[in-house]
Amino acid sequence: MNVHEYQGKEILRKYGVATPRGVACFSVDEAVKAAEQLGGQVWVVKAQIHAGGRGKGGGVKVATSIEQVREYADAILGMTLVTHQTGPEGKLVQRLYIEEGADIKEELYVGMVVDRVTQKVVLMASSEGGMEIEQVASETPEKIFKVTIDPVDGLQDSDARDVAAKIGIPEVGLDQAVSFLQGLYQAFWDTDCSLAEINPLIVTGDDQVLALDAKLNFDSNALFRQPEILEYRDLDEEDPAEIAASNWDLSYISLDGNIGCLVNGAGLAMATMDIIKLYGGEPANFLDVGGGAKTEQVTEAFKIMLDNPKVEGILVNIFGGIMRCDVIAEGLVAAAKEVNLSVPLVVRLEGTNVERGREILATSGIDLVTAGSMADAAEKIVAATKV
Repeated sequence: MNVHEYQGKEILRKYGVATPRGVACFSVDEAVKAAEQLGGQVWVVKAQIHAGGRGKGGGVKVATSIEQVREYADAILGMTLVTHQTGPEGKLVQRLYIEEGADIKEELYVGMVVDRVTQKVVLMASSEGGMEIEQVASETPEKIFKVTIDPVDGLQDSDARDVAAKIGIPEVGLDQAVSFLQGLYQAFWDTDCSLAEINPLIVTGDDQVLALDAKLNFDSNALFRQPEILEYRDLDEEDPAEIAASNWDLSYISLDGNIGCLVNGAGLAMATMDIIKLYGGEPANFLDVGGGAKTEQVTEAFKIMLDNPKVEGILVNIFGGIMRCDVIAEGLVAAAKEVNLSVPLVVRLEGTNVERGREILATSGIDLVTAGSMADAAEKIVAATKV
């Protein structure tokens, strides 16, 4: 789950991570009022969407008067902001963040992720802030410094001080930098983050360390124990199909193809998409119904896939282990009848009670094609959607 910049900063401030002052706004008048309340002579008007690259897309503007705040807020609020992370369709800007201007002397980078190899949190830091860390890693990898954090000990003073010095934080600011990095780590740990990125981390003219931006992503599987974080969820930023799927405990991700996929198990779902591409097709989605899907869930899965106008055929690929093939077959028949299925349907069943499952499909009266293997299924659905 992602959150907006202003929400991320709100979370970080609870852990002592310093940020510029700012106010979230939902209208132009609110933006003007926020600038007046913040005071000063410089304000930054920031679009709030779940994507990076907002500045390059025209979603971040520096205003030097209240009139400019109004002008920029009016231009940005309601615009469709296109960045390298939104895709060509862009995202509608429905929230703004008005932030006080900062006296920037240095732009640095810090980020935290989980290293699956060591099974620990890794702090990454660089002197090259304000640019994509992937570009830094590609062009000047020697400028990225890493610290692997033992979860028992947390981020130690010595490690935090060492990495802060290496990325160029001056001696006078090192104590604050240590507290900043330790607060960032504690926020990451306590809230089940999957990513915490400050880009840029700035050093101000008076050697203060501030998070000028904040990107926090959270492990969706841990949200059951993070009710306060779940309250930050902005459904307007999420795919409606993915929201509908989550309401039925379905794992769904929209893709750009024309072949809907209904599979049980994430690994089998990935393999199914791969083999569709191998035979010249393009999957329209990743959809894992899990190991114990009920008829209602299968029906909803069909509805979600068919709501996508690009879908020209559906491939069902089920391996019956925990889920019995006869049960899934009954669910498929009921779902196909309820949604009045009008696109080609190819079904491959294997595993527990497979013969009974195939019998149910064969006598259902539903217009479908059965397949004996994944390759056979992929070949048939690709052929059916190219007619």
